[in-house]
Amino acid sequence: MADNTQAAIDPAELSRLLAEIADRSQQLVQDFLAREESADHLALADALRMSRLFQDLYARLMADPLQLAQSQMAFWQDYMLLMQRSSLRMMGFDVEPMIRPHEKDKRFKHESWESNLLFDFIKQSYLLTADYIHHIVKNVDGLDDKTERKIDFYTRQFIDALSPSNYLATNPEILEKTIESRGQNLLKGLNNLLEDLERGGGTLDIRMTDPDAFELGRDLALTRGKVIYQTDLAQLIQYEPATEKVYKRPVLFIPPWINKYYILDLQPKNSLVKWLVEQGHSVFILSWRNPSAELANKGFDDYLLEGPIAALGAIEQAAGVKEVNLVGYCLGGTLLACTLAYMAAKGDRRAHSATFLTTLLDFENPGELEIFVDEDQLRSLEEQMQRQGYLTGAQMARTMSSLRANDLIWSFFVNNYLRGEDPFPFDLLHWNQDATNMPARMHAFYLRNTYLENRLREPGGITLAGEPIDLAKVKVPAFFLSTREDHIAPWKATYQGVRLLSGSTRFVLSGSGHIAGVINPPAKEKYGYWTNANTPKDPEEWMAAAEHHTGSWWPYWLGWLNQKGGAKVKARRVDEGKIEPIEDAPGSYVRERHD
Repeated sequence: MADNTQAAIDPAELSRLLAEIADRSQQLVQDFLAREESADHLALADALRMSRLFQDLYARLMADPLQLAQSQMAFWQDYMLLMQRSSLRMMGFDVEPMIRPHEKDKRFKHESWESNLLFDFIKQSYLLTADYIHHIVKNVDGLDDKTERKIDFYTRQFIDALSPSNYLATNPEILEKTIESRGQNLLKGLNNLLEDLERGGGTLDIRMTDPDAFELGRDLALTRGKVIYQTDLAQLIQYEPATEKVYKRPVLFIPPWINKYYILDLQPKNSLVKWLVEQGHSVFILSWRNPSAELANKGFDDYLLEGPIAALGAIEQAAGVKEVNLVGYCLGGTLLACTLAYMAAKGDRRAHSATFLTTLLDFENPGELEIFVDEDQLRSLEEQMQRQGYLTGAQMARTMSSLRANDLIWSFFVNNYLRGEDPFPFDLLHWNQDATNMPARMHAFYLRNTYLENRLREPGGITLAGEPIDLAKVKVPAFFLSTREDHIAPWKATYQGVRLLSGSTRFVLSGSGHIAGVINPPAKEKYGYWTNANTPKDPEEWMAAAEHHTGSWWPYWLGWLNQKGGAKVKARRVDEGKIEPIEDAPGSYVRERHD
């Protein structure tokens, strides 16, 4: 039988590697300390906020010592039962485990977590303790809802970090790999760790995928088209037709400015843009700028005027038509709603229909992102953004990843640093890491008027480009698509947007989450979706009467969109319009990186 054990590393090579690691580590520490001297007040402010939260929790717990004692007693009873069952199993008895991981929990998939008595005990001990802590936090009386959600979130971060799967000594898979490779996985992992620290400028920037595996225009964003117009904030791409005739009214996509537009045009097999072009639609898309400090004073109204409003004017020249079907994704959908209300106030009738993909318009219950937005945190963030002129894409990416820490942080920590493996090339994760900066003035306005004060739903609650915004004046037909497992824009919160507009609306719920539930091509036949022609006030009532369908929601939406497209006309190539193309798609703005 062949020996699969890797050869031991040469002592001289090992010495050289360790010396190199020591030098790089020393430089990283020096850079970190120098940077922290100017950022101590921010770290201190965060620590004080966290401390106040848990001081409040502790005071509430001590106010009812009997309930706390009962919970502790119940926990110890469960723990003693776990020890008893583990002892019986050691003696050869077949016993049911006290607790099992959730079916979607990938941390304990290795067979040793169940077959090995010690690691099975470690796993169950952790899960029991985690359940106990969650129970304590969730059953404290006297906390307001927002404080309770914050404490629950930070408690989960703590519990996730302490999972035995994250540590060499308590992870059987990593111990096995370390023995087989004679520790080379840990050396490779340490090198990966240093590379990520260096790339992040001293802040750990965990790679989710190989950054060199994909190149825009070569592997991603391949649909043929040209940039036909640009402003300081956005480029407008027009795609080449794939059919001899197209629907008269074009489609304009407004993607979120927090990420790059090519989530809608990844690879040919999962490109919504390519698929829509092949269905006979003339497609345009905005590609947002990755702003630096020089664009710090760009506001939300600048994004409105230099984004969709400017694009509508360019589309009229390029396609020779005024009416357009607009599609907004996530924050792009929020901007779309503002655009429609602005156009209604101006008597502008160029919008023929609107599609909102996972879009919040009412921010009363916006999900876990509201944890990061209160008056104290927002003031601190505004001060930080004013100093550098923008919020970095890396900061926002870390916030988003923390919402699903086990999947988007710790799984890569284990893979990259303990297994010592390079992350798998994955287009969605490549896009996820390609975040964008946000101008200080715009982002502060957005957070304060939506997440903090929820003004968008109020008639005249905000004013953009001199016009009070009233969503009730939006009368164009609207299609809302939300996803059932969305942790960024929860579907019950997005559902409230249906009732803020005055035109006919249709709400559809897809399976999966914020990205996979939207980018779900028909060929995959995954997830399914729910439809209901009625839109009652209560989303649970909508769901109770909804009909489930298998496969992708794309064809269902296409049936709705085709009705808004108008008559078929001869397809016009990109270079046949009144505008001279600037460059080939995907353009230059999308290639700008936040780092």
